Amino acid sequence: MAGWFNPNESNPARDGFAMPPEWAPHARTWMCWPCRVEVWGGPDGLLRAKQAYARVARAISSFEPVVMAARPHDAAEAKLACAGKVEVFETALDDSWARDTGPTFLLGGAGRRAGVQWRFNGWGHKYDPVDRDAEFATRVLKRENAAVYPAPFVCEGGAIHVDGERTLITTEQCLLNPNRNPDLTQQQIEEGLALFTGVRKVIWLGDGFSDEETDGHVDNIACFVAPGRVVVGVPCSKSHPDFAPAVETIRRLKEARDAQGRDIEVVELPQPQKLGNDWRERLLAASYVNFYLPNGAVVMPAFDDPNDEKARAVLADCFPDRDILQVEALDIVQGGGGIHCITQQEPA
Repeated sequence: MAGWFNPNESNPARDGFAMPPEWAPHARTWMCWPCRVEVWGGPDGLLRAKQAYARVARAISSFEPVVMAARPHDAAEAKLACAGKVEVFETALDDSWARDTGPTFLLGGAGRRAGVQWRFNGWGHKYDPVDRDAEFATRVLKRENAAVYPAPFVCEGGAIHVDGERTLITTEQCLLNPNRNPDLTQQQIEEGLALFTGVRKVIWLGDGFSDEETDGHVDNIACFVAPGRVVVGVPCSKSHPDFAPAVETIRRLKEARDAQGRDIEVVELPQPQKLGNDWRERLLAASYVNFYLPNGAVVMPAFDDPNDEKARAVLADCFPDRDILQVEALDIVQGGGGIHCITQQEPA
């Protein structure tokens, strides 16, 4: 592929940087104030989304600082809705998914910080324009005086998850999708992930998930909760379209070894019992896997579902030293993502 990266040029791995795990200490959380009306089905849906984002921001602010990026004419509204508990960063935005358009922060020796500006094409050309969001990570990194590494391939933050010990999980459905990197092979993408996140092992999960919005982002499917330990969301019914892909995910993880050569323990996380549709009449991408880890806490979704408490108990067992906060997230899921999708951690 013309323009594919030269591994001998400056890149994070060569320069001693790596992506830390989400449970490492944070300096702050980044979020983006909702602004693209079409994502939410109209003005009413957008209003409900803003209220839900504000709930999440206020919950996180109890544990660490929150910076809310907002378009200049939305700045006052964002600050008021969040009850003054966030710092507002006025900037140009197209949309509101900080996980995907914000920087993937990296740490190096002696406290050095940097970040990746992934190429962004609107989740496979589903939205336009995206030019403001395609440079959002760079603006954040420059604000934080962190080095910027522009990646030469398409990736979103929600497509990858790491254990902090050089292992990364992702899905074939997303990063091997022709709408992302049609001219790259799986091996080339693995090489790119290794150079830009510092990992040494990529574990590929499969495809077939019902999530059409992100084409199977891993942060709705599975995530590390510790090195060698992965939570996988499992639908309650075998008739759910994600049941067979979840079973395949578990099989792949149990057969894999991480970068340290360890077996991987799989923790099954029951998914919501209620099967509803979003405003587009697509199956709601409601997943308890889509939680966030601010300092000392787990901020996880609630869906007014009988399994809310079961999921809470599983995550409490995974993180016994953290407070567990459940935040109503149905209005966020209407836009195609969850609590993890709207947050991006900046490591301390």
